[in-house]
Amino acid sequence: MSQGQFCPVSKLEKLLVATDRSIFSESAIREAMSFAKRCSSRLYVITAMEANPEYQTIGLKAFQKEEEEAGEYLESVKKRASEEGLYCETMLLHGDEPYRVITDAAVGKMVDMIIMGRHGRTGIIKVLMGSVTAKVIGHSPCKVLVVPKAAMLEYRKVLVATDGSEHGMTAVSEAIGVAKRCGSTIIAVSVAHSEAELKEADINVGRVVERAQKDGVEVEVVTPIGTPSDAIVEIAGGRAVDLIVMGMYGKTGLKKLLMGSTTEKVIGHSPCSVLVAKA
Repeated sequence: MSQGQFCPVSKLEKLLVATDRSIFSESAIREAMSFAKRCSSRLYVITAMEANPEYQTIGLKAFQKEEEEAGEYLESVKKRASEEGLYCETMLLHGDEPYRVITDAAVGKMVDMIIMGRHGRTGIIKVLMGSVTAKVIGHSPCKVLVVPKAAMLEYRKVLVATDGSEHGMTAVSEAIGVAKRCGSTIIAVSVAHSEAELKEADINVGRVVERAQKDGVEVEVVTPIGTPSDAIVEIAGGRAVDLIVMGMYGKTGLKKLLMGSTTEKVIGHSPCSVLVAKA
């Protein structure tokens, strides 16, 4: 199936890509444009300038220079999008907390997915660092795709991690949708901490198989024993997985303000892009 003929992820009328102008954001911009082209999406590109105390010492001119460079960069991204025939709106916004600037923009534009890099630059503009990425995911009103540096997003093998929680099953639905549209094979993973949890893990992947079979999607199940984040990353790398889909948090993290530790660790070490689904 030609990847230029379908929208890989459901309901992508509006996309927001957050960039800090670093090399870590370039892959996110590229994939955002690819999605926008395939899905006929509106594309919003945002750079958040933090209200940094350094400006008090380095002066207004340094701030204005940084702001000017950021504006020029956004214009160059908009030009690239226009050359691809895409609708693109850019936003250079200011705030004390970059993650809140990004999530507020996502709410205001009613976007369906945020795309961002895994890490970012440091300096006068401090945005998309690991902690900011984590906070965006934790507070996002929609699903978030995190793209590692230089990653190329494909859909031959999709790994979905589930622990049977509400967010885990949302990830299952998302993964099956991707696989159905793209002709992908799903690798369903539920990690047991010990042998005593293997029965529950088997039940979790069994639910994935049941749902996938209804849609004619091929599924392979894996129920390893160990640390969930380590097992998921190892399986993804060993089996050349193209995309990991997982929930924001699981059974042990429902009351956490930010995303669960397993999701955060997988994103930090994954060899491929990670789509975080939200219940």
